[in-house]
Amino acid sequence: MPQTNKSASGCSLPGQVSAPDQGEPPPPTPPPQDVRAHVGERGEESEDQGDPEIIKSPSDPKKYRYIELSNGLRALLISDFSGSDGTGGEDKGEEEDGQQEEEGEGEDGEEEGDSGEGSEEDEEEDEEEEQDSDFDELEEESVVKKKKGSSEKQAAAALCISVGSFSDPDDLPGLAHFLEHMVFMGSEKYPAENGFDAFLKKHGGSDNASTDCERTIFQFDVQRKFFREALDRWAQFFICPLMIEDAVDREVEAVDSEYQLARPSDSHRKEMLFGSFAKPGHPMSKFCWGNAQTLKHEPREKQINTYQRLRDFWTRYYSAHYMTLTVQSKETLDTLERWVTEIFIRVPNNREPRPDFSHLQQPFETPAFNKLYRVVPVRKVHALTISWAVPPQGKHYRVKPLHYISWLIGHEGPGSILSLLRKRCWALALFGGNSETGFDQNSTYSIFSISITLTDQGYQNFYQVVQIVFQYLKMLQTLGPQQRIYEEIQKIEANEFHYQEQTDPIEFVENICENMQLFPKEDFLTGDQLMFEYNPQVIGAALSLLTPDRANLLLLSPENEGRCPLREKWFGTCYNMEDISEEWAQRWSGDSEPNPDLHLPAENKFIATEFHLKTSDCPDTEFPVRIVNNERGCLWFKKDNKFKIPKAYIRFNLISPLIQKSPENLVLFDIFVNILAHNLAEPAYEADVAQLEYKLVAGEHGLVIRLKGFNHKLPLLLRLIVDHLAEFKTEPSVFTMFTEQLKKTYFNILIKPERLGKDVRLLILEHCRWSVIQKYRAVMEGLTVDDLLTFVSGLKAELYAEGLVQGNFTATESKEFLQYFTDKLQFQALSAEVPVLFQVVELPHKHHLCKVKSLNKGDANSEVTVYFQVRFSVFKVQLREKTFESHFISEYQHSLIIGHILITLNKFPSFE
Repeated sequence: MPQTNKSASGCSLPGQVSAPDQGEPPPPTPPPQDVRAHVGERGEESEDQGDPEIIKSPSDPKKYRYIELSNGLRALLISDFSGSDGTGGEDKGEEEDGQQEEEGEGEDGEEEGDSGEGSEEDEEEDEEEEQDSDFDELEEESVVKKKKGSSEKQAAAALCISVGSFSDPDDLPGLAHFLEHMVFMGSEKYPAENGFDAFLKKHGGSDNASTDCERTIFQFDVQRKFFREALDRWAQFFICPLMIEDAVDREVEAVDSEYQLARPSDSHRKEMLFGSFAKPGHPMSKFCWGNAQTLKHEPREKQINTYQRLRDFWTRYYSAHYMTLTVQSKETLDTLERWVTEIFIRVPNNREPRPDFSHLQQPFETPAFNKLYRVVPVRKVHALTISWAVPPQGKHYRVKPLHYISWLIGHEGPGSILSLLRKRCWALALFGGNSETGFDQNSTYSIFSISITLTDQGYQNFYQVVQIVFQYLKMLQTLGPQQRIYEEIQKIEANEFHYQEQTDPIEFVENICENMQLFPKEDFLTGDQLMFEYNPQVIGAALSLLTPDRANLLLLSPENEGRCPLREKWFGTCYNMEDISEEWAQRWSGDSEPNPDLHLPAENKFIATEFHLKTSDCPDTEFPVRIVNNERGCLWFKKDNKFKIPKAYIRFNLISPLIQKSPENLVLFDIFVNILAHNLAEPAYEADVAQLEYKLVAGEHGLVIRLKGFNHKLPLLLRLIVDHLAEFKTEPSVFTMFTEQLKKTYFNILIKPERLGKDVRLLILEHCRWSVIQKYRAVMEGLTVDDLLTFVSGLKAELYAEGLVQGNFTATESKEFLQYFTDKLQFQALSAEVPVLFQVVELPHKHHLCKVKSLNKGDANSEVTVYFQVRFSVFKVQLREKTFESHFISEYQHSLIIGHILITLNKFPSFE
């Protein structure tokens, strides 16, 4: 599939606010001016005018205003009066009903880190998460819902500074990242060292920061009632931070801890190794993380004053004219402008020119780049990454040439690279493109990479795998850019943009403040999402650079152990560098006959063309109601009459007690779900790219099928999935491929302390649970394809189908979905009652300690989970949770072992 980029494009939190005019179809070809929202369209008052030049989605109820302060700081103000009920609020200004705000107080959410890179490792880890159980899924969903519930009343701000690790001094690697930490250590106006974090925690907020190659971003959210004060406290980090010298050593340990946590990550290890291929003196080869060695021990040996250099770095680079600010709250634009002006006008401007690295072009035109690198990964995985460094593509954002190419390279339908590799049982997944993070795209180069997760056979034949990739690229270069395909991508993304749902404010402002560094004002909201103009010359120029003689090959495999004498300096990655053999270089570059199995994708039949809102055929309800209930299943339904968008959500759980009979059955169930997804990958891929999302999950007691997207073609996708389920079959070679992969998956779960600890905890708490170790033993002892087919036959013989349909469907249509399952699968009712899905052991009333030794000796990280089982009300649990979390963070955030404690509430009478 195409590489996931950094932006939160059309896909966002479901079920949020939308504009009242959303039942209309978007224009067939979406030039940007067609989605421009002019001031006055929504009856805005003249004294609170938005900016007419900023293009926004017709579904976006927010108002925007762009301002530039006299100190050079640029800001985008976002006024959002859309209520949590999906309608725009009538109240304006700083006054609001206090009761609603008090109800929101105390809510909090965990903000998860994101590298921004969509890689085969990320995808496989997601799959591993899904393979646990519905117990885990419920736990994860409860956290998401909690975050969403609090964010509906949150105000948020984010600030981007055009400086990052490229500006690190040579003798202090990681200084930019270190400064990102140190500015939070109090300010002259608010001197308490952890005062800002404590303020946010008290008022249901969160904050985060990240350092990239050329940018550093800070963001926070908080209850709207406290936004003005939080904004003032936060701004002091850019006006007059204390950066107390006594805190330096403690915060160095925090930076070092982040580095230690990152070391076992194969994606981070690949990045550091890749950066080492750059020309000497290019900032890409710098150690951007920083650790205790580079920030404390070596500076002391060399008599470098890290504290003074830190202050000098802040003075030089934290200047107002480098900064872009985005704020969002339920305030008028005039109020937000007054606040921002009053607070941020005091950010100093040093009048120095911005850091500029654009003269350092072609950093990877070195003898070391066009080589084959064999790498020993941490995880058990065979993976091949083919990469090219091309000139910076940011200036072509209106054309997005790399996005067009990645769409074709990552395609999974008939005629694609992955389709052919799957037929030969050589690959499981493929990701192509540019992630748009600083590592992949900056002012000196852009990376285009193709990452393939290989099977054992694929690893043995990786030269042939590479040849298929180059054959496909040669075909694209020969045929040239295709306007039909470009306009198809354009239409899909315009549909999603037209009906986009509102994102979490903190995520939204984080994305927009960075966009302000990259795009002109009119494209702040669209520059990273829309395909504006077809330009075959620009696309063809980028495509012509993707040739074998310019490619870098990274081959990861445990089989490389013992063959890799070289060692990367910072992450300790073992690797070996080889010349590409003359024979294969000639094969890849030669004028061979086109491969008949490779061709361009056909027209996509899953692209929605009808967007009308359906008339309800049953009474409106606040919550889903059960409209079908019989011995073979039940169906819950809710017609959307609030958000008024032509989308829907479908979920079915096909429950069977057969799954939990033995660890062998659980393994067979995992294999079954993987092969079913494999069988669907090609025929359902067009639905996936047309923004119809589907997911097959090996739940604890059944197969969970989830679908969402534009309702027009959603039934077509559901029928496709059910048909493949009813007619399930597989080949012995495919069975072997997934069995071998599952061995690696279970192993990779067991070597992660947090995953192993979680598995042991659930083994203690659940009445009947088979551990991952038992599943690993079962798959290692050997299962056959006949075992699988016998299991699947038994599974489909007796089922209970429980479904939920919500959105732009009628009750009559929804009943047809359940009927299709029963008619197509022809299953009987369960001979026993539907199993109780969620139940835990009641622990004896005393303290228990369970110590688990990590199975990965090379991982220095530890995991601590504190689990409480209580009988108090949820309100009391929340109070105790807040007290415990605040105490833990204040006591331990600067200790030598910095980790993560998970505090979650779920449907069980307990919390962690």
